[in-house]
Amino acid sequence: MSDITIGIIGVILLFVLLASRMWAGVAMTIVGFLGVWVIRGLPQALNVVASVPFSTINNVNLTVVPMFIFMGMIISETSIGKGLFGVANATVGRFRGGLAMASVIAAGFLGAITGTIMAGSIIMAKIALPEMKKYRYDDAFSAASIAGGAPLSIIIPPSVTMCIYGLVADASIGTLFIAGFIPGFILVIIYVIVIILMTRLNSNLGPAGEKSSWKEFWKSLKGVLPMLILFIIIFGGIYGGICTTTEAGAIGSLGALIIAIVTRDFSWTKFKKCIIETVKITGAVFLLLIGSYIFISFMSVSKLPYALTRVITNSQMPLALFLILVCILYIILGMFLPDMAIIALSVPLLLPVVQDVYGMSTIWFGIFVTFMAALGGLTPPVGLTVYLISGLSKVPAMKIFKQCIPYMLGILVVVALICFVPGIVMFLPGLMH
Repeated sequence: MSDITIGIIGVILLFVLLASRMWAGVAMTIVGFLGVWVIRGLPQALNVVASVPFSTINNVNLTVVPMFIFMGMIISETSIGKGLFGVANATVGRFRGGLAMASVIAAGFLGAITGTIMAGSIIMAKIALPEMKKYRYDDAFSAASIAGGAPLSIIIPPSVTMCIYGLVADASIGTLFIAGFIPGFILVIIYVIVIILMTRLNSNLGPAGEKSSWKEFWKSLKGVLPMLILFIIIFGGIYGGICTTTEAGAIGSLGALIIAIVTRDFSWTKFKKCIIETVKITGAVFLLLIGSYIFISFMSVSKLPYALTRVITNSQMPLALFLILVCILYIILGMFLPDMAIIALSVPLLLPVVQDVYGMSTIWFGIFVTFMAALGGLTPPVGLTVYLISGLSKVPAMKIFKQCIPYMLGILVVVALICFVPGIVMFLPGLMH
């Protein structure tokens, strides 16, 4: 049996283990260990599982993960999310579907602060759902506007998902963060247009709200101004080369903590909760990374990625067709796996093709992959984001899935845009250099 055949069997076994609901990091560790054992022998396999965990975690760049997660946890325990929604509502709430627009815009800003889908989804569900219910919005439409806005948390940096991609693909996390801004805000605009069109076609989905005065607008802005200033400092520092991504994460965590304490919006109990949640999420991310690197070791000795590269090279497949097939692959993976697991599984296989056959930028591909992984949170049958919102709103998941279709199409529109106009992604990183 050839090494390539063993690699293919290993990938199939990995999908079987994932289908059995095994944690992605554990599944990749098991498959990677067994694969290296079969190809190179037990001593080599034991050496891989003994050395990879330490070499993976013993990386100063990894500290960016707990830093931004901790900052997101602090935000989730304060009233900053409520303030962001208040600012957005004061701006667009008077229009038909305005509260849904406000939830999407606020989700975009939360994405620029929290970096994780779960934190942003829970915050917006608690704040926006009662308001939309008060103004007699359609329940499924309300829930879908929050679920649809949730992927913005991993598309608009800082993004833990981008961190995973950067570490697996050996790409600059800071450059990925900067590259995600323009596509992320384009998606926010498209979401707003989607809501306008939906409420035009059916006014019962989201009636117009009350008009806010300038006084109410400035009052709502006052509550979030410190965090917006902190955000500008963080990404101004990264963009200007003043600080590294890790240092920016530390500044963000400390700044968020100071703001929460000064505004008396924090407590010792909340602080302990943030620490515990940060440790839990960071542990899960690190386990996923360890499993990913062990799986990469298996893929390397099996030569499967290089065989895939040769096949695509010999087939002379056009780039457009390759990207369409990759999109289909990610849509399928997104039906069953969360975003970080999708990236950890797929990037080791696809990156050699992306670099060696098509000569594409790893930064551009990282944004492309992040968008497609974000789409997975809205796709049935698993759609983790939809089920989370369904549990919080008590709206049946199938109704939310149906209302999420326009948001899914919005993500695909932006994916098409960055494929046809790569400069959307590469413009800001180009200015950095």
